[in-house]
Amino acid sequence: MSTLVDGIHLFADKAGLLNLEGHVETALPGVRFFRASKGSPRQPLVYQSGIIIVVQGRKVIHFPDHHIQYGAGDYLVLGVPMPLECEAFVDNGLPIMGLSIDVKPALLHQLVNHMQQHQRYTQSEPCSQISCAQAAKVDAPLENIIQRLLVILSNPVETDIFGADVIKELVYRVLCGSQGKTLFGLAQHDGHYARVARALASLHANYASPITVETLADEVNMSVSAFHRAFKQVTFESPLQYLKKVRLVKAKDLITANGSRASEAAFQVGYTSASQFSREFKRHFNQSPSEVSMSA
Repeated sequence: MSTLVDGIHLFADKAGLLNLEGHVETALPGVRFFRASKGSPRQPLVYQSGIIIVVQGRKVIHFPDHHIQYGAGDYLVLGVPMPLECEAFVDNGLPIMGLSIDVKPALLHQLVNHMQQHQRYTQSEPCSQISCAQAAKVDAPLENIIQRLLVILSNPVETDIFGADVIKELVYRVLCGSQGKTLFGLAQHDGHYARVARALASLHANYASPITVETLADEVNMSVSAFHRAFKQVTFESPLQYLKKVRLVKAKDLITANGSRASEAAFQVGYTSASQFSREFKRHFNQSPSEVSMSA
């Protein structure tokens, strides 16, 4: 992993990101660099779907009935956005650093189709509740292509010419690994995992509008009972609980980043009652909206 550590430090230095706190888009669309000089306590947030590679530091993500720790030399694959609680830790005083990479559906389907034609990937077992969100070790082939990605990100010409091909190989390497089943499940259009993913895309695009479980189930051609069961298996939450957490995280972003008042943020994310919003916000974040606003 020393090669990746050196590579990400060199990239951050060339990009002027050695003092970054947070995350930023790189020159390659869908690839983000993240850095934090200090750890952070356990807090609710929404993890976006994709491939998350930790090069330095470590994180623990908490689900309702289990937790996952991943750190330097690990990667995590999330097929869908997940509302969860996360805490982060620095090691030996060194900042947390890594990359997150979006997986485009068209690329995923192309790769899976090719792999099936060559009988390279025949795993058809559905994602189980826990196996769909597990950390895995970066193996040598994956490490090589991550290193290649870090090199081209420092060169705009190489990013433009080779970027798409490098991401294609990186996703292929992940598909070949122990967490490939998560991405493979997304490519199975009629599978429950893929249907829930499509429902989540609709939910995230329309979270501020009135949403019912019946509407979401109908959009993906499932009965309400089957949809509810599949949704909870994939996300560890019921649809309405998931929607509430998304709205609360979005509202917190509005308060901290935009300076919105609590009542404004509540209505912008879909709440019709400011008092209900304040109660649920306090319960979720252990702080009132006003306390969050003052500490922003």
